[in-house]
Amino acid sequence: MHTLTVNTPSHAYPIFIGSGLLEQADTLLKPYLSKSAAIISNETVAPLYLHTLQTALDKLGIAHFSIILPDGEQYKNWQTLNLIFDGLMQHRAERKTTLIALGGGVIGDMVGFAAATYQRGAPFIQIPTTLLSQVDSSVGGKTAINHPLGKNMIGAFYQPQAVLADLSVLSTLPPRELSAGLAEVIKYGLLGDLAFFEWLEAHIDALMQQEPAALAEAVRRSCAMKADIVGQDETEQGIRAWLNLSHTFDHAIQAQMGYGVWLHGEAVAAGMVLACRLAEQQGRLNSADTARATALLQKARLPVAPPRFSFERWLAHMQHDKKVSSGIMRFIGLNRLGEANISEITDTDILRQTLAPYLAP
Repeated sequence: MHTLTVNTPSHAYPIFIGSGLLEQADTLLKPYLSKSAAIISNETVAPLYLHTLQTALDKLGIAHFSIILPDGEQYKNWQTLNLIFDGLMQHRAERKTTLIALGGGVIGDMVGFAAATYQRGAPFIQIPTTLLSQVDSSVGGKTAINHPLGKNMIGAFYQPQAVLADLSVLSTLPPRELSAGLAEVIKYGLLGDLAFFEWLEAHIDALMQQEPAALAEAVRRSCAMKADIVGQDETEQGIRAWLNLSHTFDHAIQAQMGYGVWLHGEAVAAGMVLACRLAEQQGRLNSADTARATALLQKARLPVAPPRFSFERWLAHMQHDKKVSSGIMRFIGLNRLGEANISEITDTDILRQTLAPYLAP
């Protein structure tokens, strides 16, 4: 087992990474639990892992109840968030009741937002069950729900008490979800660690086959990079924005297509290719760099081209992005493979050229 620590101004907390950790939840999570707990999961994950977590809480003598939500990005909204509040109120949850997010990124984001706002702040723990949530969304305290006009537009920065990433649960992950998680892993290499990117090129086949050692190393290195960046910039005033590489493009894809049609990681993959193309237009990358990134994404069985829609729709979605400042669009781009930057784009012609092969007539 690997244990990393996220050090933020609000508080420090551990990330436990390893196999078979859910069965050890009573031991690992005991210091971070209160006398009562609410487990929030979804209809897909609960039948697989809820009983194991309930057994761990029973061993500790912790009173608990469960709230089971529908599964899917399309449910990451006010209506589903209110189902969490309904359950907490009906079971008379207190401010010190620990909320436990058992699921992927949607569950983690919503439970974190519920924790940030229920009685003005309740403790919560992340138990991510997808690769994407283990390497990205469970770490760093970004919590949110979607709005029809934009992804993750309503939320809060609110750190968990602990993150338990059990690699064993990835064995039940559908292949499409595994690939979606690998998009976020590849993103770390592209934005800040060329050596890690090269390691991924050498080990992508092992990762696709879920070889335990390769998977553990990919999760560890991804979490270590995110923990380091979040520790420097908890509320995204500077370097943390680098973690949004490709996200202006990918959020536009998801908003246009409807949440849940493209998985977040799939949109990230296509967005990374667009980020490389934008860097080419800026004279920072060459076509060989873009081809190299594209080849790795293809080996992970990820889409490398966005859906086709009009430039006007692209622009409308991107202008709703959270990184827009004083009306100016800000993109997380690349200086080179392994080094991200923040670019302000005022000339939309460069975006039109970047998107040209994918625009609907």
